[in-house]
Amino acid sequence: MNNRFKNRRRKKFKKKILIGLSSLLFLVICVGSYLGFQVYDTAKESYSELKRDNDMSELRDKKVEIGNEPISILLLGIENYSSDGKGGRADTQIVLTLDPKSKEATMTSIPRDTKVEVPVEKVGDEYAGTHKINAAYTYGYLTNYGAKKLAVETVEDLLGIPIDKYVAVDFEGFHDIVDAIGGVEVDVKYPFWEKDYYSNDRIYFDEGKTDMSGEEALAFVRMRKRDVNTVYSRDERQRQFIKATVDEVKSGDTLFEINKISDVLKDNVETNLKPSDMLALQQKFPSISSTSIQTKKIEGTTPKVPGPSYFIPDLNQLELLKKELKNSLKLS
Repeated sequence: MNNRFKNRRRKKFKKKILIGLSSLLFLVICVGSYLGFQVYDTAKESYSELKRDNDMSELRDKKVEIGNEPISILLLGIENYSSDGKGGRADTQIVLTLDPKSKEATMTSIPRDTKVEVPVEKVGDEYAGTHKINAAYTYGYLTNYGAKKLAVETVEDLLGIPIDKYVAVDFEGFHDIVDAIGGVEVDVKYPFWEKDYYSNDRIYFDEGKTDMSGEEALAFVRMRKRDVNTVYSRDERQRQFIKATVDEVKSGDTLFEINKISDVLKDNVETNLKPSDMLALQQKFPSISSTSIQTKKIEGTTPKVPGPSYFIPDLNQLELLKKELKNSLKLS
């Protein structure tokens, strides 16, 4: 990568970075054990329940035993710059499944423009109907149904599986996290460029292993308008970055930045995972690595038609994906 772009790592950012990136979400759940007890304290401050009956999904017959049974977690990346921190949209949505017995993990990304139906009984006539899935979070907030609750239930309706837990992150502190862990090395599959979020200068990515700062990582995951996006999609790059972050956090150097990481997480994370839940997961997944995470995606198309541009899932492929996810959760 050009040295003049690497030099920008030294800049101090003053504006918010609110972009759909899910690496931090995975960091909170699966690799917190590498950051010690301060992350445990952070988890207590970040706890926020969904207010569901019996504190469980309607698609469950009984509460899942975290640490003993497979669970699903919805990872939400919230972009709320246009709403002044109120509401916003869940522009990154990834479903994570974890099986503590087989030690298997899956990661399924949901395109932000996926076409879904939001029921009238949840949001009323004004907001019910056909929408992009990232808007469910917004309408849940505006109607007091609950932003995270409606986002969770909309994903349940789409995939036909219970969502047991969620982790939501806004990205005001994104660059701080990436820089605090010393940057992340990513193996770039195709060369491309993207504009810097602030200066509009171009940041170039060459094919091959690249050390990325927070600023460069932001450009890497947010690009979706260059031609290369058709073969190297944003969803794929986000999943790739998550895996790279998992490996980076497991390195010994990360431990020296624990205070910085904990402070950023306290201000930017909400979850209904209790500290005891996180501890149980950490004990069952003490050595999780990027190679043990199986990635999945929703197949489909985005037809060019008048009006809103929706991603339409391939129904046959979606049914196969539902079965795979149910198998991951050991559901009949």
